Amino acid sequence: MPLAPNQYRFQGDPSQRPDDAHPDSPQEEEPYIADPALVKAVNLSIYLGRPLLLEGEAGCGKTRLASALAYELGLPFYRWDVRSTSKAKDGLYSYDAVLRLHDVQARAVESNLERRPSEPTDYRTWGALGQAFQVEDRPAVVLIDEIDKADLDFPNDLLAVLDEPWAFEIPETGETRAKKIQAKHMPIVLITSNKEKGDLPVPFLRRCIYYYVKFPDDQGRLKEIVDAHYETKAKLARPAKKPGPKLFQAAAERFLALREKGGLFKNPGTSEFLDWLDALQGFGSRPYSASKLKSESTIPYPELLFKLRGDWLKAASS
Repeated sequence: MPLAPNQYRFQGDPSQRPDDAHPDSPQEEEPYIADPALVKAVNLSIYLGRPLLLEGEAGCGKTRLASALAYELGLPFYRWDVRSTSKAKDGLYSYDAVLRLHDVQARAVESNLERRPSEPTDYRTWGALGQAFQVEDRPAVVLIDEIDKADLDFPNDLLAVLDEPWAFEIPETGETRAKKIQAKHMPIVLITSNKEKGDLPVPFLRRCIYYYVKFPDDQGRLKEIVDAHYETKAKLARPAKKPGPKLFQAAAERFLALREKGGLFKNPGTSEFLDWLDALQGFGSRPYSASKLKSESTIPYPELLFKLRGDWLKAASS
């Protein structure tokens, strides 16, 4: 049986990163402010060995949590971006039979090929979950991003892998039955979705720990995120001048009012806000006037906040 990762605890504090971090662990600190309830949900997922399903609007920080978790714990991190054509097998492995056939033919005229057509494992490539199963000394963090993009059978197909005995077979290489691929450690799996959880199959939801990530809808939370953003930039030797309190307050008020007003096809998220704040502070010859930002009807640098034509046209008309 694979070892459970329940000796690990996430604190939302990147300074806790161990000295012996895995080479596949993120190398740069992820500025992430985790709500205490979210920290508890992550640790429940780790303790119980169940995937953590994160839902919430785009830009609320679901994806970045996985990187922040892997960085703090020093664990390897593997990301799987789900597409409409994705199948559950894609996260485990891929097998290139065409390349093997090509090498069989090429071997007749070239004897120094790195790959061996007689060895089918030379044509096997690990997916994110497959990589996680190979880690010998610790669990890996796996992000399955935007699971709702795939068809309805996809989540249930994952259940056979994200549960006991944490193993899968590869018929193409003969790695079946006693030779099947067995996880050394149960991975810590985070799954994101931008839809309501009712859109996902009930058996899959029953298997997951669920948490809805709320957008930080007050100035206090936004300030924490902004402070962490600029502190991390300074640590990574990419310093940027932090906006003064008046400019931050004016920007936060304008940004939150824009979201609260509604009517947008896609609300801007925290990454858009941080880019916008950077531009307000440093893009021009001097920082943008806080009083002007409060009083004027137009929105400066709208290209940083609006990413769909309908929202852009609505902002331009106002």
